[in-house]
Amino acid sequence: MISWRSKRHKIVSLSSAEAEYRAMTRACCELTWLRHLLRDLGISHQESALLYCDNKVALHIAANPFFHERTRHIEVDCHFIRDKIQDGSITTRHVDSAHQLANILTKLLGKEIFVPMVRKLGVQDIHSLT
Repeated sequence: MISWRSKRHKIVSLSSAEAEYRAMTRACCELTWLRHLLRDLGISHQESALLYCDNKVALHIAANPFFHERTRHIEVDCHFIRDKIQDGSITTRHVDSAHQLANILTKLLGKEIFVPMVRKLGVQDIHSLT
């Protein structure tokens, strides 16, 4: 299953890592909700859900169970993702920005990056001559 949602942020992040970490936390909440939905539908999903991120600092903050000077401004409820990683329900993975398919929907990309991503998504031009 894929869940996609866009929402205007109510908070101004002080760094791109903080913004990515907040986005990972929201995605973690969505994954948790999807897991509960599957359980309610009678579908057992025992494996941990994979959460991909292209920001290594955000991945480090999520994996590190200790509070540091640099993360004190992030609200405690954002550290929800740490609990999910520790209990094994979420596994985080790094994905290089060049391979991040979500970028096609959120960023201005050059043709050399855009065209291969469109192919990966399986989008076809119905007006092209075949």
